[in-house]
Amino acid sequence: MAAAAWIGFAAGMPAHAQSAAGYGQDQTHWVDPWSANSETQSLETEVAPRHSTVPAIGDGSAAAIVLAIQKYQEIASWGGWGHVPAGERLELGVRDERVARVRERLMASGDLNVSPGDPFLYDPELENAVKGFQRRNGLEPDGIVGRRTIAAMNVSVQTRLRQLELNLRRVEKLVPQLQGRYIFVNIAGQEVEAVNHGAVEFHERVIVGTTLRQTPEITSHVNSITFNPYWYVPKSIAMADMLPKIRANPQYLQRQGIRVMQGWGDNIRELDPARVDWSNPRINEAYYLRQDPGPWNSLGSLKINFPNNDAIFLHDTPTQTLFGRQERNFSSGCVRVQNVAGLVSWIMQGDSPDWDASRVQSSVASGQFRNVYLAAPVPIFLTYLTAWVDPSGVVQFRDDVYARDGGVNTSSLTN
Repeated sequence: MAAAAWIGFAAGMPAHAQSAAGYGQDQTHWVDPWSANSETQSLETEVAPRHSTVPAIGDGSAAAIVLAIQKYQEIASWGGWGHVPAGERLELGVRDERVARVRERLMASGDLNVSPGDPFLYDPELENAVKGFQRRNGLEPDGIVGRRTIAAMNVSVQTRLRQLELNLRRVEKLVPQLQGRYIFVNIAGQEVEAVNHGAVEFHERVIVGTTLRQTPEITSHVNSITFNPYWYVPKSIAMADMLPKIRANPQYLQRQGIRVMQGWGDNIRELDPARVDWSNPRINEAYYLRQDPGPWNSLGSLKINFPNNDAIFLHDTPTQTLFGRQERNFSSGCVRVQNVAGLVSWIMQGDSPDWDASRVQSSVASGQFRNVYLAAPVPIFLTYLTAWVDPSGVVQFRDDVYARDGGVNTSSLTN
């Protein structure tokens, strides 16, 4: 990758547990974490996550973005880059007039060096440049120029400049808070990092909220971990999704491990589904549904809790296929974490040496609900970044899936 893509530089009290009796009525207000239709989930080619031990955002990030802005301003003064016409997919070995347009586009942004040869031939050098462009735009780096790649190429330099300027303000606000041990979730980048005094010790993909149920930006502290959580079904899910299935099949609730409950605390009681009038239009006011811990619980086996006003948390999921997608905004607001056990182990070990990975696994394997509070809460930042400069000096862009930057979004397209 060449000039413009590279900008030129490179504890107090011990943890304690809480029993299921500590759950309260507020749990019914959780945002639904399980909205993606399992019938449409597909495993796409997975791209290995970044393995750098340097955090994506750090002390030099703002200065790096400033340099990137200067470079893109220079590109704009030269007239920006040309438009790549739509058409058939372009890949290695193809000869097409549009290949020359792709070359010109990538040279303008510094993703491809000027080279001799047939400008209309899609050769290995061009393929490598396309893969680099795809990586830094959050696309699957398959080297194929399809609809999504063309859409990303056709985002104007003025729009990219606006993204960099908006995200510079976000980074300037965020960086002073990134101290010691912390967890950083990039909502737009759909990744999570756990950082310990400047070194990334955990990095994975996440699934965030849809455009209709967006994951909010949050600054908080992780204060507890729930092993084998219950899922209190949100009333909207119970009424819209589950009630028709319950009416059609009386055994549905039992098969899903879901109980009909009434009351809270000392007054809580379970009801026999067969004795409930499911035709009552106000049924959601009298009862609520609770899914038992287990392999198909919608929260999976682990839940990472932190105070916030939106009932958002990080959690496991029984279905892992969506982590293989390049675009991963499928939840109802909460954040699903790939290999969440690794993140929980990182959190717990930092709080108490007794909590190693084997203890986390054994606690999950027990199948028993348990809520463990941390002696030293861990800062967590859920931030929406669509443009930054990574530790190796490469300018990164991501889709503005929530239209907070003016709507740079190619994720609705197929390649």
